[in-house]
Amino acid sequence: MDLFLTMAVNFCTQTANIWQIIGYVLLVFKIVIPILLIIFGVMDLGKAVIASKDDEIKKATKSLVTRAIAAVVIFLLPTIITFVIGLVTDFRKNTEISDDYDICRRCITNPGDCTEAGDAWEGKAPKTED
Repeated sequence: MDLFLTMAVNFCTQTANIWQIIGYVLLVFKIVIPILLIIFGVMDLGKAVIASKDDEIKKATKSLVTRAIAAVVIFLLPTIITFVIGLVTDFRKNTEISDDYDICRRCITNPGDCTEAGDAWEGKAPKTED
């Protein structure tokens, strides 16, 4: 087994806590940023409507649509990244690396389900899905 493969086999298992923190940060960003974008867009549109200026209403409407699109993209970005990584991964042939990669993916996409990665690293048996 070459040096790279040896280091790669347990990388995600050893760093599961870091990936879990990153997962929680992404989860917060995934929810908070779109909500803030839409709230600020609605506030700008409300100000423009109260001012009763057609130019400002059109500008605020365009801004709200742009912010709504950005909010949807930010919300879907982790899903898109996971999909692209799933297409690109060619190391699935090695079962050990594939299992370790699944720990990284699970800790980032579902940080609440990452505790079994730490159990596996400590030598405990991981939970099995029923």
